[in-house]
Amino acid sequence: MKLRKAFAASFVNLAALLCSAIFIIPLVVVFLNAFKTRAESNTMTLRLPTVWMVENFAVVIERGKLGISFLNSLLYASSGAILIVLVVSAAAFVLSRNQSRLNRFLYYFMVLGIAMPMSYISLMRIMQVTQLVNTRIGLILIYVAINIPISLFIMYSFVKHISVEIDEAAIIDGCNAFALFTRIILPLLSPVIVTICILNFMAIWNDFTMPLYYLNQSSRWPMTLAVYNFFGMFENQWNYVSANIILTIAPVLLIFILGQRYIVDGISAGAVKG
Repeated sequence: MKLRKAFAASFVNLAALLCSAIFIIPLVVVFLNAFKTRAESNTMTLRLPTVWMVENFAVVIERGKLGISFLNSLLYASSGAILIVLVVSAAAFVLSRNQSRLNRFLYYFMVLGIAMPMSYISLMRIMQVTQLVNTRIGLILIYVAINIPISLFIMYSFVKHISVEIDEAAIIDGCNAFALFTRIILPLLSPVIVTICILNFMAIWNDFTMPLYYLNQSSRWPMTLAVYNFFGMFENQWNYVSANIILTIAPVLLIFILGQRYIVDGISAGAVKG
């Protein structure tokens, strides 16, 4: 019996190691190529560079105009994440505390967006009518609308299990609805707020499709489109392309590493409260 458990554990660990290698090895190749010369990077191997070409990153930042692209990505991701948190936290509080048929319908209607496919043609028409095509605010609003369903689903399950007695005690002490939400409920939502912020920040930062369709000016492109444009300019120079990719994924990878504990805590807290 013990031998069987040990074999099963070894098999699971080996499978996890192989799955991890599938994702890690390409990233290591890209990382090493970012420090190689043009000739060395064309081989696309795991061999260490003979000379570590740190200046590749300086060339990429200058020629690829990554400064403005970084600021654009930071604007889209941070603004979108903050707006999503504000909207879904208020909506989850109202919908969970007022269990009317209308509110239940509204909740399920919004959450249905998780499974509904997006119509890019209809969205383009709406953007044209509202004159939001090729604008930063238009792209931010698209990200907010797209990510509200899943964020509301996570937030609603958390708010629903916060005891109603807390609301009643706050009202007896003289809190109105706004003070109850901002002073009492929001502090209790800090784990799930951090979780939603991190998840949406990463999703928006890594998005490629929306800015490709709805932004025409390169001065408003995020980092993902900068990589796409840079690859077209330096198609055969994999050292520069790899350096560009590293600079693009480094911020979101750092945020994920620093925030993974909050993601797990926020989701698990919402699952076990009650």
